[in-house]
Amino acid sequence: MSTQENQLSRREALALLGASGVGLAVMGSALVAGDTIDSKLRTTLPKFTESSRALLRRLMDDPAFRGGISAKDAATLAKNENLTADDLMLALLPLAQSYARPPISNFFVGVVVRGASGTLYLGSNIEIPGQCLGFSVHGEQSALSKAYMNSEESVPALAVVGGAPCGHCRQFMEEISPDGEMTLLVPGKPTRKLSSILPDAFGPSALGAKQGALPIRPTQLQPVGNGSDALSSAALDAAARSYAPYSQSPSGIAIRTTRGQIYQGSYIENVAFNPSLSPLQTALVQLIAAGEEYSAITAVMLAEVQGAKISQRPVTETVLAAIAPRVKLGMALAKA
Repeated sequence: MSTQENQLSRREALALLGASGVGLAVMGSALVAGDTIDSKLRTTLPKFTESSRALLRRLMDDPAFRGGISAKDAATLAKNENLTADDLMLALLPLAQSYARPPISNFFVGVVVRGASGTLYLGSNIEIPGQCLGFSVHGEQSALSKAYMNSEESVPALAVVGGAPCGHCRQFMEEISPDGEMTLLVPGKPTRKLSSILPDAFGPSALGAKQGALPIRPTQLQPVGNGSDALSSAALDAAARSYAPYSQSPSGIAIRTTRGQIYQGSYIENVAFNPSLSPLQTALVQLIAAGEEYSAITAVMLAEVQGAKISQRPVTETVLAAIAPRVKLGMALAKA
């Protein structure tokens, strides 16, 4: 047999890697581009039944899809595949990985978290081409931010492919689960609690916060001026739902695309500061989960409190210059 005949096609290789549950973490090329929903599901979930893939296809084809699988649908998938709730999270990791955007590292990460409602959220890492690595969104942050944006009361469990979360993500997870009780699921490894991999944690109480990011406690914000269009209202709503106990500087983003969809992102602060997620990062997580490209962005509105200690404007403009250079950032000011 010739060397060429011995070589697996890219799709065949991805199918094998998806079945193993870990291979996509080191893939050197993007899976998302050009793939249909059907091909993505067949590639990442080759062992799933057709009825399960049909259910996921229906969800992913919905314009409102943001990477969430309701508790009811998750229960149906678990029953179809004869899996426990935890094992279903592990089985969905290759699908979560397929949304990764790592043009710098070519390291694909997939994460699935379970909210208190039983809804599952798929997350993946995002890197901004040509920009500082600090603008990256880690896979754990991506999935947890979706749980946050869906107003989950807590996140009891997180599954991640390729190994335990990095230190940056452990610190971010601490803000979501200050008691350290979040269960960690890693393929082929024993189940552990966050507290076991982050002992003596530096938590929200260190800077006087009485609880972590969840459940959300909205801030009452009033617009400054007469801006009342849909994008400004969405950005203001995202700002009101942001978590900023350390800077007291709530902010939110709203992105409009060519599909007419609006993606919101709330600022999610961290007691260690650096793992904080900007509102633009949180909104891009939503956009990518919906299957949209940066080129589809037509307008972006940032809502901030007038006279706040910090501003998201400079970093937002920097990232927008890289991913949507034709889009000028709009500003909607508010007062508490």
